[in-house]
Amino acid sequence: MVTAPMAAPAGLSEQQFLRPSSQYGIRCWWWWLNGNVTKEVITRDLEAMKAKGFSGACIFDAGGAEQRGNAQVPEGPLFGSPAWRDLYLHAVKEANRLGLVLSMSIQSGWNLGGPDITPEEAAKQVTWSEVTVKGPMTYRETLPQPKLHKDPFYRDIAVLAFPAKPTKPTAIKDLTAKSGTVELGGSAPDTRFLLNDIPATAGEEHATLGQMQNLTAKMNAQGILEWQVPAGEWTIMRFGYTSTDAEVSTSSGKWQGRVMDHMSRKVFNRYWNTHVDPLLKLIGPMAGKTLRYLQTDSWEAGGCNWTDEFAQEFQKRRGYDIIPYLPVIAGKIIENRDASNRFLADLRKTISDCIADNHYRLFGERARQYGIGLQPESAGPHAGPIDGIKNYGFSEIMMSEFWSPSPHRPTPVNRFFVKQAASAAHIYNKPLVGAESFTTIGPHWNDVIWSAMKSSADHEFCAGLNLVYLHTFTCSPKEMGLPGQEYFAGTHFNPNVTWWELSNGFIDYLARCQYMLQQGQSVSDVLYYYGDHVPNIARQKADDPAKALPEFDYDVTNEDRLLALTVKNGRIVLPHGLSYRVLVLPDHHVLSLAALEKVQALVNAGATVIGPKTERIVSQSHYPASEAKRKAIADALWGESPAAAGQRKVGTGRIVWGKTAREVLLADGVKPDVLFTEAGTNQVFDFMHKTLATEDYYFVSSQNKEAATVTATFRMAGKLPELWNPVTGEIKPAKAYTQANGQTSVKLEFDPYGSVFVVFRKPVPATQQGTAPTNYLRYSPVATLSGSWQVQFDPKWISTGPSAVTFDKLDSWTARPEEGIKFYSGKAVYRKTFDAPNLPAGNLFLDLGEVLDVGVARVRLNGKDLGIVWAPPFRVPISGLVRPTGNQLEVEVINTWRNRLVGDRGKPQSERLTQTNVTIRKEWELLPSGLIGPVQVMAGK
Repeated sequence: MVTAPMAAPAGLSEQQFLRPSSQYGIRCWWWWLNGNVTKEVITRDLEAMKAKGFSGACIFDAGGAEQRGNAQVPEGPLFGSPAWRDLYLHAVKEANRLGLVLSMSIQSGWNLGGPDITPEEAAKQVTWSEVTVKGPMTYRETLPQPKLHKDPFYRDIAVLAFPAKPTKPTAIKDLTAKSGTVELGGSAPDTRFLLNDIPATAGEEHATLGQMQNLTAKMNAQGILEWQVPAGEWTIMRFGYTSTDAEVSTSSGKWQGRVMDHMSRKVFNRYWNTHVDPLLKLIGPMAGKTLRYLQTDSWEAGGCNWTDEFAQEFQKRRGYDIIPYLPVIAGKIIENRDASNRFLADLRKTISDCIADNHYRLFGERARQYGIGLQPESAGPHAGPIDGIKNYGFSEIMMSEFWSPSPHRPTPVNRFFVKQAASAAHIYNKPLVGAESFTTIGPHWNDVIWSAMKSSADHEFCAGLNLVYLHTFTCSPKEMGLPGQEYFAGTHFNPNVTWWELSNGFIDYLARCQYMLQQGQSVSDVLYYYGDHVPNIARQKADDPAKALPEFDYDVTNEDRLLALTVKNGRIVLPHGLSYRVLVLPDHHVLSLAALEKVQALVNAGATVIGPKTERIVSQSHYPASEAKRKAIADALWGESPAAAGQRKVGTGRIVWGKTAREVLLADGVKPDVLFTEAGTNQVFDFMHKTLATEDYYFVSSQNKEAATVTATFRMAGKLPELWNPVTGEIKPAKAYTQANGQTSVKLEFDPYGSVFVVFRKPVPATQQGTAPTNYLRYSPVATLSGSWQVQFDPKWISTGPSAVTFDKLDSWTARPEEGIKFYSGKAVYRKTFDAPNLPAGNLFLDLGEVLDVGVARVRLNGKDLGIVWAPPFRVPISGLVRPTGNQLEVEVINTWRNRLVGDRGKPQSERLTQTNVTIRKEWELLPSGLIGPVQVMAGK
């Protein structure tokens, strides 16, 4: 069934935090590469997911394995074919048996379309031809065929004529982007520049609306125009539309084809009836029970700006006729430069509205007939002609993406995109914020969990993420060997990776965080309105367009939800009750008339609104009457000639400008939600605040590769701060804290890329102070395990030489003289017998020192399994276990596939131990691996 906001539980559960139930488990993009899957491996994968605590998976049939110079994998059944449906039915039945939640991408690859999308059903663009004639005369000629793309598909829209002018004005700036003809980039670019143009020049227009003649009725079906041309030179333009060149991307086998027309209800319904409905009917009552969500991937289809009924859609939504303005798309200035740019903004907004209503809304309606919700990547980061947050309004899981460090996306602004999805979840009152997680292009099998993956997830947990979808978990039949078949992109995370056996620690960490972050309600002081321009996609949290950080958090809203806001006791309130202290307007001085009227109503009702005076409405709808309304409302709010900064009381509220949200809140005496002080130079910390019943809790992340210390001051008093460690599940009350002025300060110490939940739930007197000097143990070595170690490698993965060796000292496997160890990938077991006399009483720990390369190990002492360590400090408690003499220590350490692949490079397949379609790159180098140490017994006081 479709998910709905759950009734709030009484409070946080310590037991769920320690051992989260499977409903809080991670999920994955479950790639069916080129359809090359088997029932055997489907069952193997789903049982492996269940065993590791996954909550589900998304079936994603795709190609693309061969990209970036890799080899293709064998072609399996085509998406939707009888053989593919048999595999799909098996997968749903097995997931049902195991109690896993499934999602499914409704095609192979992405950019929704396929082999049966006809040119008539494909994405479309306006095209035109132009001739000049001189009258008076009778013109009876075939108008030139407008330019086509690769398909011969063409339909006429209109024929227009206007007096020709000898002047050639400077072109409208960024016209192809303004007309929706191109996509504007893959990292959620700021597109507000499309609202601007160069200054106008008197008389530069090609024609006024009054000069435009519509000759459409004078052209016959063969394109022959018969017209009595008036005196003078005339420009005749024939406008039509044709299919674009956009194609489905990274699809399997023969599932190639055109991208569908996302603005057409007819096309989507035909596709649904042909391809999706049969799949849902096939699984009967498991639709909505086991198969819970449907997916399409991110927009990467370029531009589109027409559909069959677009003229009617434009008239309905914008209130005026599009036809006389068509020459603007062709580069003409009609009426004047300002009017032409206003029209182009209306054009883009209409495209966006049609995509939202005729594609994503319809998608949701059809899915709900089966009790199924949506989780499409419908909101970027590729800047297609969309309003990202508007599209999210039809989803149940707000799906975004984030990347692990990758040469393809090396900087935070190119890697992190969850803030928009989280904001949408908050403003639409949806509980789940998902993300395609740990995507990379370039790296293969050189993972470091704690530094590359944990740090990335934590970054996005602070932005509102609460459901990880691994990218990627590839389904790889056993016939494909090991590491097996893999997609060209993504961090490989499946049962074929060497460290799958010891992945529990990290998976449990993610589940603990997801349990906490899926509860309750988010807390943000600021709501930022991101405007009504198109494309419009909010970016990473650190962009901070509201200027609220670092002490306060913010959400982003679009025009639809802005118009739903009310005011209660001075707070700005969404229909479901979530509220904010202030509303912030974008800084480009442009609002729609509807948004400006809403701002006036909110201020009059008692809201605080921050932002510059609205100077323009970039729309031709109801112009020039709209301009008169704009001026009247803006003057009433900001005054006729506002200073650079100031504020005015209007109604029972106020309008503030020239100041940031942060400055306004602090000046109002609002205490920071979190204030980080006493941090090291250039150290970065972030947070996410949630509230559940009477409890408040904060996820706090150190985004620092080295150990770090900070004092965090929370806007909380009268409750005991508790430290909930998501790495270990340990919960302990803070013993070192101070309360003053309605705030609680806690000194936090973090391991590299560390994190903690600070929970406030147990009442204490507001005057109570934590009197201990610190909340953390201080560790000192009391014994170092020197001397030799016996190390056992798996003989199956030793190419040559012994599998059991003595290490005289701890060192990287790559430094060994034995070829089989130098190029080894997999698990090695270190064993050592040691004495530890004269150990002090109290807390004792075994510290492994450095663990390379993936950074994961399991420790056993005297027959007791002490669990998995996967993040610094690689330390386990051993109090009560360690003996004065004869201690038997066993440490399992696993590295990635990289070193064995390097060892196999250049060898014929018959001599290789590995088998994969991924090309072993010449630039790959050996990665230091193994237990490096020093291994020490430590006392903690």
